[in-house]
Amino acid sequence: MAGVRLQDVAAHAGVSMKTVSNVVHAHPNVSVAMRERVQRAIDELGYRPNALGRRLATGRTGLIALAFADVRLAYFSELASLVSAAAASTGAGYRLLLEETSGTIEGERAVLSSSEAGLVDGMLFQPSMMTSTEVAQRRGDIPMVLLGEGAAPIGVDHVMIDNVAAANRATRHISALGRTRIAFVGHEEAGQSATSTQRLIGYQQGLEESGLNVDMSLLIPTRAIAPAEAARAVGAALDRGLRFDGLVCRDDLAAIGALRALQERGIRIPDDVAVVGWDDISFAAVTFPSLTTIAPDMPALAKVALEMLEERIAGYTGLGRHRLVDFDLVIRESAPAAPPA
Repeated sequence: MAGVRLQDVAAHAGVSMKTVSNVVHAHPNVSVAMRERVQRAIDELGYRPNALGRRLATGRTGLIALAFADVRLAYFSELASLVSAAAASTGAGYRLLLEETSGTIEGERAVLSSSEAGLVDGMLFQPSMMTSTEVAQRRGDIPMVLLGEGAAPIGVDHVMIDNVAAANRATRHISALGRTRIAFVGHEEAGQSATSTQRLIGYQQGLEESGLNVDMSLLIPTRAIAPAEAARAVGAALDRGLRFDGLVCRDDLAAIGALRALQERGIRIPDDVAVVGWDDISFAAVTFPSLTTIAPDMPALAKVALEMLEERIAGYTGLGRHRLVDFDLVIRESAPAAPPA
């Protein structure tokens, strides 16, 4: 039904407009029976909240944006699902608007300057290319929390895991299995992102703490974040004679590609090469062999980021806050637990 208003829903359900508003905004002080009654009226009338109308009435739209490189990447699609669920469960009952940047500087600039920015109350943004200075210059007055490994401007909040510590742990885990030639795969061939930089630093630290030298020949870059590209890069390295007995992967997609390249050449995992991925995407548990991987606490990341964003939306204007959420190393078949010393 076109043009359905809040008062139409209230009349249809036989309740006050305030009750309908409480249901729409997921306020907790509404009984289950009343919530079901109002929801039936919403469904029967086809009511959809109007963001512009809500902004005129309340100064807010009830929308927040989540901006990142590519929704086709499993990490980002899983993050979006968690953020969407967490946003809906907040007191404001936020709905999520997804923005893709394609991982380009132009895409990231467009997100911050787009007309849609005026339709959202705040933004969670994971830049890949923009510097912290440019983010500060271009963000305007929109409340924002940054995700990921890039540096944050002085006035912007930031949530991430400790990538250096996580990569260090992954490398030392492989070393504890008795491996001495541990390669790294998946960092960008054309230009280093903050994510890859931090993970490479942690990898180097892990080697040094394990008493191993850094061998530049064991760094295997890729042209894109994709399993097929990682399979090509690892396969090419093996075909030209590179040998290694451990593999730290920048992400699970690189690890999945590496598993294929190794198995195609008859290299046994983990007997010949132990493999550790990163992100613990849903596919990691069902690869063959199943993938040992760094698992960021994604629910905590979504929760902390949204809490900080809500505080910014409510008017907090202090200096940017930096929060680290936890991570774990999930042990599976590709790099099993080390034997007792």
